[in-house]
Amino acid sequence: MDFNSKFDIARTAEFIKNRGFHRVALQFPDELLKDSRRIVAALREELQSLSLCPPENLHEANLAQAFVQLYVMADTTYGNCCVDEVGASHVNAECVVHYGPTCLSPTSKLPAWFVFGKASINVKGCADSLFDCLSSSDKPILVIFGLEYEHAIGSVKEEMSLKSSALSGCRSKILYAEAKCSVMHPEKNSSTNSSSGQPEFVDCHDPCDSFEGCGSYSLGGLRWTLPHGGKMEDYLLFWIGPDNPAFGNIVLTYNACEIVRYDPMEDCLVKDKCHQKSILKRRYFLVEKAKDANIVGILVGTLGVAGYLHMIYHLKKLIEGAGKKSYTFAMGRPNPAKLANFAEVASLSLSLTHTHRLWNAYVTREGTLGHPE
Repeated sequence: MDFNSKFDIARTAEFIKNRGFHRVALQFPDELLKDSRRIVAALREELQSLSLCPPENLHEANLAQAFVQLYVMADTTYGNCCVDEVGASHVNAECVVHYGPTCLSPTSKLPAWFVFGKASINVKGCADSLFDCLSSSDKPILVIFGLEYEHAIGSVKEEMSLKSSALSGCRSKILYAEAKCSVMHPEKNSSTNSSSGQPEFVDCHDPCDSFEGCGSYSLGGLRWTLPHGGKMEDYLLFWIGPDNPAFGNIVLTYNACEIVRYDPMEDCLVKDKCHQKSILKRRYFLVEKAKDANIVGILVGTLGVAGYLHMIYHLKKLIEGAGKKSYTFAMGRPNPAKLANFAEVASLSLSLTHTHRLWNAYVTREGTLGHPE
């Protein structure tokens, strides 16, 4: 796949141009740092073609007034999946371009543009696995996926439309989730959606109006709407992606559903129910462990997600209502060695988003669980 296409260089440059930004922070996860120089070079070249990036010999004093300055952010304060507004504020950035896997948690101050990336996938192999599930199951199927495979969903739909013509009425049995839009404008929260504290998403191509009303669900950057009277328990969930924290969150949230996973790396269908049950058992064990704790620590896992203060306040009230004490901890890059200094804390509630990995000793309070909107 073409490098510029994989990282949406042209669309990113258009976003910067159309919004009139001059100081842009580019946030990379650890696994994409090796590509950051090429991405910056390609983005500079594209911006130069739009007359928005300075040539090499332009005096530095004129940069801020006429051209775009790009800043690379690495080693983010908390998690790679969230927009690092704390780091971006150090360079007075006007927006953040976020690369790689993301939870699409709402930002509190800065607008953000998300580049999911385009992971390789065998479209025909994926469609074959989906068709096998469709033929062998009497349940309707909900197709959900990692955001890095969003680019291939249209091709999967086309392949399935050819295959499903052999089975009468099977098209109506497949429902595809859609990725939330690539642009987030937190400055519109107060005027458009202040009651829910959620951001407004604006797509460059299609509006997101189709998700209004009852029966709409949102989880991990995806949205879908069930037909009238439909229930999640009635659907077989077909996950496209690796066994990662995003998949674990699907298992935890919709544990009453039958779930299968297509692994694009191995090009095979995985129906390992034992592994899914182990995720649930571990969760139940940690819940019971938290019930026995007298002191519960609230570990602040993010300062950049809108509504995190309300989440912490709500946790304190829940802990107080259960007759327990609570301590609040805020630290960048928390690890077991740091937290071992507080031996009196028997349980930790990690206030974060759903894509963070969890340590064995902690019970978490996820900030972005799927629920009817």
